[in-house]
Amino acid sequence: MNAEIITIGTELLLGQIIDTNSLYLSKKLSEIGVNLYYKTTVGDNISRIKEALSVASSRSDLIIITGGLGPTVDDVTRDAIAEFTGKKLVFDNNILLKIEHFFTTRNIKMPENNKLQAYIPEGALILENKIGTAPGFILPFNSKIIVCVPGVPNEMKSMIETGVIPYLIENFGAGKFVIYSKRIKLTGLPESYIDEKIRDIFVESRNPTVAILAHQTEIEIRLTSKAENKEKAIDLINDVKKIIYERLGENIYGEDEETIEEKVSCVLKEKKLTISTAESCTSGLLAYRLTNIPGSSLYFLGGVNVYSNDSKINVLGVKEEIIKKYGAVSEECAIDMALNCRKKFNTDIAMAITGIAGPEGGTANKPVGLVYIAINIKDDVKVFKFNFSGQRDIVRARAAQMGLFELYRIIKNK
Repeated sequence: MNAEIITIGTELLLGQIIDTNSLYLSKKLSEIGVNLYYKTTVGDNISRIKEALSVASSRSDLIIITGGLGPTVDDVTRDAIAEFTGKKLVFDNNILLKIEHFFTTRNIKMPENNKLQAYIPEGALILENKIGTAPGFILPFNSKIIVCVPGVPNEMKSMIETGVIPYLIENFGAGKFVIYSKRIKLTGLPESYIDEKIRDIFVESRNPTVAILAHQTEIEIRLTSKAENKEKAIDLINDVKKIIYERLGENIYGEDEETIEEKVSCVLKEKKLTISTAESCTSGLLAYRLTNIPGSSLYFLGGVNVYSNDSKINVLGVKEEIIKKYGAVSEECAIDMALNCRKKFNTDIAMAITGIAGPEGGTANKPVGLVYIAINIKDDVKVFKFNFSGQRDIVRARAAQMGLFELYRIIKNK
């Protein structure tokens, strides 16, 4: 069974609210093995909703519509579906009684226009609204199934879980298969390089399918399989995942919801290591991410935000001659920042970041995006030089990400 989601609401097109319904529906459909191939958003307009239904019915078996079931003049989903299918809207007195009860129990007089919600396309299976006033419905049409639920998230979820999913399982065998996804997270490699390394898998693999998703500070490789049960779906993914790890393992740090700071936190706790930070261009972002993990006080002892040259010298103790000779954005300055930071906080590890986040301050020799990261562990200091692209916030985010990633690579093998 192939599905399509149509979300109704001009407010969605204007960006006034975020479409969380599609995210929820996508997950629920994958759990019962229903393929979701399309998502469409349409404003509160009958002709455009009918057009979306026409397109959806030409390519999908199951059409799930959310929104536009309210009592106001711009709630036109019922009318659009009735016109598209040629079904009459029929009044259901039982629905009206439930709507009236909803208002009576709240000591509110029911507005007259709420009666509109008691009209349902002829032949539709009614989905009871146990939370609000707008009922949903399931309407078989020309060998397709049209499901219509409210746009209010908790009302929609209730109907999907108690009405729609059981209906699909009972009548169409949904649930015989499961769709399972695994996300592999990488940092420090461009999307194009990853594509070259796994292009053969991307092209040849059909189950699981492979996709590359680029984010601001990292890349995800998503593997999606379909099988009779979750165990078999995982086995299908593991076969391909093994090959990906063999080719890109050096830059893989985690999977699914794992973050690089969580991975760093686990290693620091496991090895009973402490850390401190000295930051310039990242302005405390590194310390923020390290301390964003519960229990971080076990390993994070402190940090300094030494943005100016004076603060580097007077607060952290960086040698003035280093800044005069090499500049604040230099390998030498990063090293001295890390060494002094470790002494100041008496930690096992110190990390220092200095760079030019932009948009101003760059030169031909030291362009915007140039960042030095120094990691001092006891008597060993490693320095990493990066040239990040992007606006100021992106440069800072990428610097913090790479700092954490290089730290993770070092300490996990110590």
